[in-house]
Amino acid sequence: MAEELIFDRLTANLERLRLPRTKAVLSEVLETAQAQSYSYLQMLDTLLEEEVASKEQRRLDTALKVSGLPFLKTLDDFDFTFQPSLDRQQIASLFDLTFLSRHDNALFLGPPGVGKTHLAVALAVKCAQAGQTIFYTTMADLIEKLKEDHVAGKSGRGRCHLRASLVVVDEVGYMPIGREECHLFYRFVAARYEKASIVITSNKAFSDWAELFHDPVIVTAILDRLLHHSVVINIRGHSYRLKGKIGVKPEASRDASDGKIGSGVKPEALRNASGGGI
Repeated sequence: MAEELIFDRLTANLERLRLPRTKAVLSEVLETAQAQSYSYLQMLDTLLEEEVASKEQRRLDTALKVSGLPFLKTLDDFDFTFQPSLDRQQIASLFDLTFLSRHDNALFLGPPGVGKTHLAVALAVKCAQAGQTIFYTTMADLIEKLKEDHVAGKSGRGRCHLRASLVVVDEVGYMPIGREECHLFYRFVAARYEKASIVITSNKAFSDWAELFHDPVIVTAILDRLLHHSVVINIRGHSYRLKGKIGVKPEASRDASDGKIGSGVKPEALRNASGGGI
């Protein structure tokens, strides 16, 4: 009877202390501890490990949920055999996340469908697993957010696309932007320069950015800040979305980093939000 009262008090206190995982596994851990002759320290360590793991998983789930990521992918999901031009060592080095502590940027360049978004999302997921704050946005959505901030006079406080440790800006170059929007994007890049990391995906060569942004001077300033501390991953290859399609012939596509000609295809398949894009 006394042990039952103590157990009830323990579970009540665990609930008050907001330790739900410890409460849930308490009976099981007590039985295991008795059967395997755990010391008090071993039993306490087991309970706390369960609670910490549970809290970490909840933190990660919440971080991914509010990040805006269109899907969840990891580096293990990436098919390197389909993109043999990629330097696996360079990719692995990027995924050790040392660039994040240096506030460096990462730019994934190449034609549609070669895996830019997959790698950018996988990198963001890895950062979230490491306890960093992340945010995903397309270039079009980012411009709209920056316009709203400008009109409302909002600062970076409370704005995920400004304060996150890592911001992924996807699909830069898919649509041209006006001069005012170009200035807003410059301010975004400048605000994060040497303070926090940006990941960019683009199907445009850097030499084409002046045409995209309609202001060569601002483009130079943007690229100066993006590339000063950065890792550029150029992917030459075919579209993964068209893998195995009969009758599809790859056409020449520009190397996004230097304007050279590489292999690739032009069609851009619609992203399946549930299945993930590349």
